[in-house]
Amino acid sequence: MKKPVLVIMAAGMGSRYGGLKQIDPVDQEGHIIMDFSIFDAKRAGFGKVVFIIKRAIEQEFKARIGNRISQVMDVEYVYQELDTLPGGFEVPEGRQKPFGTGHAVLSCKDVIDGPFAVINADDYYGVHAFREIYNYLAANEDDSKYHYAMVGYILSNTLTENGYVSRGVCGMDKEGFLTGITERTHIERRGEGAAFTEDDGATWEKIPADCIVSMNLFGFTASMLKELEARFPVFLEKGLRENPMKCEYFLPSVVGELIAEDRADVKVLRSEDRWYGITYKEDKAAVVEAIQALKDSGVYPQHLWNE
Repeated sequence: MKKPVLVIMAAGMGSRYGGLKQIDPVDQEGHIIMDFSIFDAKRAGFGKVVFIIKRAIEQEFKARIGNRISQVMDVEYVYQELDTLPGGFEVPEGRQKPFGTGHAVLSCKDVIDGPFAVINADDYYGVHAFREIYNYLAANEDDSKYHYAMVGYILSNTLTENGYVSRGVCGMDKEGFLTGITERTHIERRGEGAAFTEDDGATWEKIPADCIVSMNLFGFTASMLKELEARFPVFLEKGLRENPMKCEYFLPSVVGELIAEDRADVKVLRSEDRWYGITYKEDKAAVVEAIQALKDSGVYPQHLWNE
């Protein structure tokens, strides 16, 4: 069985925060959030990381993080570009928005042929999550079904005080397997609870603060890459016709389709950890404080890659 690989979706870095140049270090040693995720992944057993980026940010990305990580892990780059589409499809005139997380992971199809975990570049997932996902991938293979996994988080632990977030809201059976994911692209904290809107704020619907959500920390076998490739043209046919400027090929949506078709099961590995991320500039202060507290408690050394 091949050793699991870590995939980091970084092509969209800075889109809401204000640009790659403004994603500042989160400690005095110059680490960014990705350093902590990769540190956790490495000590969980991962030996290789694949960065999904845009060519336009390649040099700065390597200077900020990639070159440093290449000293401690095997590193490979793939590129998610707006115009990387199947034959017969073109980017609608005027569209700037990327085609989503499913399209991002599909960029890895030529460099991964075994199990892999997927994370967002700008989210902090916690030590426990990487151990759980690595151990699952190292112990499970496909048979008559695809056997995947997902680390699930409590919604209230993943909200920012400074704006909205996009989360996949999860349904589970009694055995802890995923039954489906509903993508909510605009969730906000409302008092002690939370609510989402699907019409740019015209109406709001409450959502349980203790529900389990996806933070795009999935574990897959190589079969997922084949499924993403096969389903992408079907998505584009409908999406470009109905919503050409904003349609997105969501990774959790493809997972949901495979579950509904009874072709895959997805074990939910629950995490009680709090999410940290810099979605907005105003999030930074809280992240800096949290990272230092984790260092002070011994979760991380002060200098990640020098000790």
